Amino acid sequence: MTDSTLAAPTTDSALAYAEAHLDDSLERLFALMRVPSVSTDPAYAEACAKAAALLSEELNGLGFQARVAATPGHPMVVAHHEGPGPHVLFYGHYDVQPVDPIDLWRRDPFDPVIETRADGSKTIVGRGASDDKGQLRTFIEACRAWKATAGHLPCRVTILLEGEEESGSTSLEPFLHDNAEELKADFALICDTLMWDTETPGITIGLRGMTGGQVTVRGPSRDLHSGLYGGPARNPIQLLATMLGELKDGEGRVTLPGFYDGVPAVSPDVRASWDALGFDAGAFLREVGLRIPAGEAGYDVLEQSWARPTAEINGIWGGYTGEGFKTVIPAEAHAKISFRLAGTQDPDAVWASFENHVRERLPADCSVEFLTRGPGSQAITLASDSGPLSAARGALDAEWGRSALLGCGGSIPVVNSIRSILGMDTVMVGFALPDDNIHSPNEKYELKSFAKGIRSWVRILGALGTAGEGAA
Repeated sequence: MTDSTLAAPTTDSALAYAEAHLDDSLERLFALMRVPSVSTDPAYAEACAKAAALLSEELNGLGFQARVAATPGHPMVVAHHEGPGPHVLFYGHYDVQPVDPIDLWRRDPFDPVIETRADGSKTIVGRGASDDKGQLRTFIEACRAWKATAGHLPCRVTILLEGEEESGSTSLEPFLHDNAEELKADFALICDTLMWDTETPGITIGLRGMTGGQVTVRGPSRDLHSGLYGGPARNPIQLLATMLGELKDGEGRVTLPGFYDGVPAVSPDVRASWDALGFDAGAFLREVGLRIPAGEAGYDVLEQSWARPTAEINGIWGGYTGEGFKTVIPAEAHAKISFRLAGTQDPDAVWASFENHVRERLPADCSVEFLTRGPGSQAITLASDSGPLSAARGALDAEWGRSALLGCGGSIPVVNSIRSILGMDTVMVGFALPDDNIHSPNEKYELKSFAKGIRSWVRILGALGTAGEGAA
């Protein structure tokens, strides 16, 4: 047999390997899940270090150059592997949420198990199954399949695994700044997001940004008897409620001047993708006990949730709130406000506009104090036709038969950090489901999500490598 008759290793070879070695992949996942790497509790610091060491050792065994990097908090894992295609940075986190309330778990949260439902479908149950140990392992196992069959990876890969995502990522941005040259790549990959449903994987192309804080309005010098002062004395709760009520008009539009500057329209191809999802807005609201859509007139529920900015009152209090009744006019009133942002809205400009909105309505004998919640974040919007995203979507379509371009109403801070510090966009592909009980008791990850997640990353790496060769 000559060299020319030998079949070159292909994506199909790696897929076959992943399929044949799924049980081994599960054992490695279970070994990681048994490590109680709860980042927010100092009592688990040793466990976090153990998880980082386990991952670093494994990656070195796969041919990566991996190390455990110390931070003021929990360590990072950084690993590099050469490859012929584009350079990608894969981000994940090995830390997990606390398990409380422990009495609601069906079994030990750190003793993972596969449970079988009545219909025969199987789930992986245990803390970290979905967020994020199961998700990050799909990528590592895909790398293993390529190495086992081809002897190399289709792309140049850097892996960054964080240990503080569930406790605020305090060390992340300083670490990115200090190691920017080492971590810079052509683009980043993240597997910490959702599928649309059990049959439709998603690529998240938009994350809303956010800004917000607390406002305190002060009026009289002390709480007043409403029988003596009711009428002539200003009531801070009533004043603040009026100010907040005027944040929106009758059509649900935010009234702050310049608020919609930088908010783009949804492109036709993304709109078509969302329309094809068959989203049931009525069911979405009924699940939370509602049935009448609110929000900005002229936009459907998906667009409101994924692509439009909002102003929300998250809490409001003042005066007497205890048992019984106390007839007072309070000295002060408080509210917590947040704004979800879209497009290129500037968090600082939005908050400044809110402050002006309040001050313009403030009587001369009252005062106001603002407390912001920290630096705001801009929204992230990815081009739906970018090369890496198109390659990833084609790979998902090949594995699942379909895929979806998804928005996300929330924020993933690391995506902003990667863009602002490393100057890179991120392709977000996830295989979790909304009912995975993330952060809750009995966290689970569908076995199908795990198995097909590995296969999906095998295909994505292959597609990215092929695209890179074509570009060359």
